[in-house]
Amino acid sequence: MLYWLAEFSEAHIGFNLFRYITVRAGAAFFTALIFGFVFGTPLINLLRRRQGRGQPIREDGPESHLLTKKGTPTMGGLLILSALTFATLMWARLDNPYVWLVLGVTLGFGAIGFADDYAKVSKSSHAGVSGRVRLGLGFLIALIASVAAMYLHPETLSGRLAFPVFKEYLLDLSWFFIPFAMFVIVGSANSVNLTDGLDGLAIMPVMIAAGTLGAIAYAVGRVDFTAYLDVHYVPGAGELLIFTAALAGGGLGFLWYNAPPAAVFMGDTGSLALGGALGAIAVVTKHEIVLGIVGGLFVVEALSVIIQVVYFKRTGKRVFLMAPIHHHFEKKGWAEPQIVIRFWIISLVLALIGLATLKIR
Repeated sequence: MLYWLAEFSEAHIGFNLFRYITVRAGAAFFTALIFGFVFGTPLINLLRRRQGRGQPIREDGPESHLLTKKGTPTMGGLLILSALTFATLMWARLDNPYVWLVLGVTLGFGAIGFADDYAKVSKSSHAGVSGRVRLGLGFLIALIASVAAMYLHPETLSGRLAFPVFKEYLLDLSWFFIPFAMFVIVGSANSVNLTDGLDGLAIMPVMIAAGTLGAIAYAVGRVDFTAYLDVHYVPGAGELLIFTAALAGGGLGFLWYNAPPAAVFMGDTGSLALGGALGAIAVVTKHEIVLGIVGGLFVVEALSVIIQVVYFKRTGKRVFLMAPIHHHFEKKGWAEPQIVIRFWIISLVLALIGLATLKIR
């Protein structure tokens, strides 16, 4: 919205700063961060009054959760999404279709998560919206986004899959790109959702992944950078750096309240939305495979659940003490902060590896 102030650069050179993506990204970060600090406490107090007993805790989960997390309100993702949306609309170019695509996916998955959280709280049950309904709605949103991305991409990129390390190599998937992109978006949303099980566990890896994808979006959105790095050029993708900066600012503001012991949980409202956002950015920037590296922690969390379920159905035995895998380490006696911080470190290392693929060609 404030990008239009650049039109006054002839009157004063200072207005020219609004043309720079990096300046507006920094402003979006601080706008979202301040938004989180200002509205965090009032929102948490409102959620406490509305939800009463807070988010229902799984009876088959780690025993410590029944004592330490009982009564904590959920739907804290509303704080992240509000800060993210406000900052993005304030500082991004609103004539950029990629911004609307990613924001639409984020809010769409956020709506699914909100419905699920509301059902859990209102029924005082861990069972919310059925899994089939959630997946069906998620795939519908992903279908719309995937078709839009296919048509918004330049003709040289439409329907093609890029590979890290290989110079500008693109595999033409044609129409198969749509189901592939749908899988990336829905898989990312649900993987982050499965990771959100401990105080602060999901939000920091999401911020790290978003920051990495934002840097990638900025790089592939500039002709000079893509020529130097030998990667494909996606005109307009650089504007997503503002979205990811707003996500990081809103996420950091939320972490202030979500740090152990958490005053609020992001709930499915936040985890599904943020995971969907990461998947959508990866599809727009043609870095779907790199997302699997950068978001490797989310992949492992999802795989641990899949392996546990499949193996248990076939043998009646468990591979892990409990899935997702962060609960396995809880059962082994690891303290919650120990698990969270070590998983943060793993996320940071994976993000650096993902960034390295830009240069290693």
